Amino acid sequence: MKYAAELFGTFVFLFSGLGTAVLDGNNVGHLGVSLGFGLALLAMVYTVGPISGCHLNPAVTFGMLLSRRISSVQAAGYMVAQVAGGVLAAAFVWVIANGKPGFQLGDFAANGYGQHSPEGYSMMAAFLVEMVLTMVLVITVLGSTDEKAPVGFAGLAIGLVLAAIIPKGIPVSNASFNPARSIGPAVFVGGWAISQLWLFIVAPMIGGAIAAGVYMTIRESATLITAKRAEQALPSEQAERRR
Repeated sequence: MKYAAELFGTFVFLFSGLGTAVLDGNNVGHLGVSLGFGLALLAMVYTVGPISGCHLNPAVTFGMLLSRRISSVQAAGYMVAQVAGGVLAAAFVWVIANGKPGFQLGDFAANGYGQHSPEGYSMMAAFLVEMVLTMVLVITVLGSTDEKAPVGFAGLAIGLVLAAIIPKGIPVSNASFNPARSIGPAVFVGGWAISQLWLFIVAPMIGGAIAAGVYMTIRESATLITAKRAEQALPSEQAERRR
C-alpha cells in the first residue's frame, strides 16, 4: 500500500504541476506554475501522508534514508514508485496536450541548462540552484515531519516552501528539485533532455544528502543543549525545594 500511495501521490502532484506548466503556463506565469505544484503537494501530504509519509520525490526519500527514518529496501521501492508516477503523469499531460490542434512538443516543461535553460543559464548555475533549493525543500520536510514538530502543519510548510522556491528555479533550469519530475518529461522529449537528465538526478540527490546531514547535526546540537540545560537546572531546582 505504501508504494501504491507514493505512485498515486506522485502522479497527482506532477500531473497538476506539469499540466499547469504545459497547458496553461503562458497564461498563469511563474506564480501560477508554482501554485500548481505547491498546492497539489500540500493536498497530497494530507491525502497519502498517513499511508506512506508522502515523499513523492527521490531526493526526499534519500534524505529520509540518510536520516535513518526508513530502510534501504523501502527507500528503493519508494523511488521506483515515484519515477513510475512521474512518467505516468507526463504521459497523461502529453496525451491531453496533443488534443489541441497545432500542439508542438517543444521543451514540454523538461529541465535543462545552457541553450535549453529558459534564460540561458550555465550548467554550473543549474547544478547549484537545483542542489541548494532541493536542500531547502528536504530540510523543510525533515523538520516539519519531526516527532517534535507541531502536528498537522507539515503539509502547509512543505507546500508553501515548494511554491516559494520554484520561481527561483524556473529561469535557471525550469525548476526540478525532484528527479521524478525531470525523468517524466525527458522520456517524451528525448534527445537533449535525456543527455542533460543526469544533472537533475545528481544535484537534487546531493541536495537531499546535505539536508539530511545539516538537519541531523542541528537536531543533535539542540538535543545536547536541552540536556545540558536540564542538568544545570537540576541542582537549583533541588535547592529551591529544600527551602
